[in-house]
Amino acid sequence: MGLKQQIISDLTASMKAQDSLRTSTLRMVKAALVNREIEKRGELDEEEMQKLLRSLVKQRRDSVEQYEKGGRKDLADKEQAEILIIESYLPQAASGSTIESAIEAAIAETGATSMKDMGRVMKAVQAKLAGQNADGKTISEIVKAKLNG
Repeated sequence: MGLKQQIISDLTASMKAQDSLRTSTLRMVKAALVNREIEKRGELDEEEMQKLLRSLVKQRRDSVEQYEKGGRKDLADKEQAEILIIESYLPQAASGSTIESAIEAAIAETGATSMKDMGRVMKAVQAKLAGQNADGKTISEIVKAKLNG
């Protein structure tokens, strides 16, 4: 069963179970998938669907940050719950040690010595961690620390 079919069947199950948070989240995910297919004028492959899901998670994380700054813990908690639901459809996140070793290998590979080289290092790290669901913001912070180190 493909990712899209899994989301649709889980949506049906959550509607039957009257799980309103899961239902609304999966409806939003399904709508985003359909919209992306319309934009592309064709079916999305698994990698494109995962990229879309990562994008949705990133949007939710940004919202959580904004809600917490605004003192809206209730909305931040709702967004956090949505993140957990969406992440359940993504592959397991890359571990900290995996990210660290990929960054060190990329720095050695590119010969990076300063912040000027950050773009090349980030590109190499993203290539090494492709398909492993690694957060770009986390990678960026670690690369900055290593290059400034």
